[in-house]
Amino acid sequence: MVLRMEDLDTERTSPALAETLRQDLLWLGLDWDVETPPQSQRSHIYEEYFEQLREMGLIYPCYCTRSQLHSVNAPHLSDGTYVYPGTCRGLSPEEQAAFDRKPAWRLMVPDKKWEFTDLVQGRSCWNLASDCGDFALRRADGVFLYQLAVTVDDALAGVTQVVRGADLISSVPRQMYLQKLLGFPHPEYGHVPMLRSVDGRRLSKRDKDMDLGYLQQRMSAEELLGKLANAAGLTDRPEPVSARELAVEFSWSKVRNQDIYLELF
Repeated sequence: MVLRMEDLDTERTSPALAETLRQDLLWLGLDWDVETPPQSQRSHIYEEYFEQLREMGLIYPCYCTRSQLHSVNAPHLSDGTYVYPGTCRGLSPEEQAAFDRKPAWRLMVPDKKWEFTDLVQGRSCWNLASDCGDFALRRADGVFLYQLAVTVDDALAGVTQVVRGADLISSVPRQMYLQKLLGFPHPEYGHVPMLRSVDGRRLSKRDKDMDLGYLQQRMSAEELLGKLANAAGLTDRPEPVSARELAVEFSWSKVRNQDIYLELF
């Protein structure tokens, strides 16, 4: 098992927080064989693949502000996320030079359907042109963004199966497109249900929900894993169980595909 810290958002990460995550994983019974350098130390690698895309003529600067992207006049999907309308795609060099700020950088997307079968959510079909538009690969301050970074990281690490929360399933077509452009194989994807409070609110580390430091004072790792495994459909009863025991009996067919409404106490 490989441990990789995704710390592109340097304003909300630190060595201390990274060490807390390591200790939380070990407490849960999850260990690893090797730890790769964190993403914040891999910008030179992302730069190489970014330049490949630039040489293909698929990357362009975007000067749109956050308020413009989220304005009521911009196209949005039913969940409120915006679809980039290509505002800056055709700007001439003279028009670009007229802006007095540094640009973000976007990748041109084709009007094409991307189909895949998720291990949990089943068959899915997306069209990048209508479902997200040209998407950003790099911020104006030079920081590379999630889609490019994880696509490169997964490919170079030989990852064959990506497991993450269902809120990220829309990332799959974007990453499949990047994989095709960069000559990477497509891994399998499994998007597991989100944890929500009993009132329907999405649990979030930003709100300090289900803080492991707090939970460690209230129950053992086996008790916590037992409750979570039962809520996810992996076991019949919320009895204590170790991570190793769950791994032996694991099957994708058991995993529920609907959000989980959880009350641990």
